[in-house]
Amino acid sequence: MLNIYQTKEEASRAAARHFVECAGLAIEKHGKFTVALTGGSSPGGMYDLLTREFIDQVDWGKIFVFWGDERWVPLEDERSNAGNAFKDFLDKVSIPKEQIFPMYKDGISAEEYAKEYSAILDQVLEDGKTFDLIFLGMGDDGHTASLFPGEKVIHEKEKKVAAYFLEPQDMYRITLTAPLINSAKSVAFIAFGAKKANALYEVIKGEKNIEKYPSQIIAPAGELMWYVDKEAAAKI
Repeated sequence: MLNIYQTKEEASRAAARHFVECAGLAIEKHGKFTVALTGGSSPGGMYDLLTREFIDQVDWGKIFVFWGDERWVPLEDERSNAGNAFKDFLDKVSIPKEQIFPMYKDGISAEEYAKEYSAILDQVLEDGKTFDLIFLGMGDDGHTASLFPGEKVIHEKEKKVAAYFLEPQDMYRITLTAPLINSAKSVAFIAFGAKKANALYEVIKGEKNIEKYPSQIIAPAGELMWYVDKEAAAKI
């Protein structure tokens, strides 16, 4: 479902409500809530609301936190999705640290940790593959998670988590794969600003071309939600 809001703030509030609602339903049903967070600046408004306005509406002790993807850098690096999420969100709520799983580990390769991360998912997720909620961002080029245009990882069918060297960025990335993302009960994209307008139009209204617009490959078994502002939706 495409939800268009007048402002980034309104869209962020709707995304925060979705987090709260999904958490409540999951905890009521099976005693815990599994969520994968996205990186970039898009979730900042949602994080702020969750740590202030909605903080008393969530049973934080029953939440298990993962990430959709990550740059292979230490959490102290300013480029780290997990590092930024701790500063803006996770350090301000009472989720047990042993229930938070950053996509980075010292002293190991990205490929090795992708296997470890997959094993953690096997242990924590319902049936080893089903998240309650996955948040995703979308790049100006139509990528999501670390599924970048033209990269082989777009077509990964067997692995739940993949790591690879992204030549244009000269760095390793680690990511949940499309099959795992599409197994989620709910997937929610957050996209703001005029720079996203062309990609958003192509992903939602354009011809299917996952090589060029990898976000098109996201078609979950559960619900698919988009929380966007009017600038991002200008061409729709």
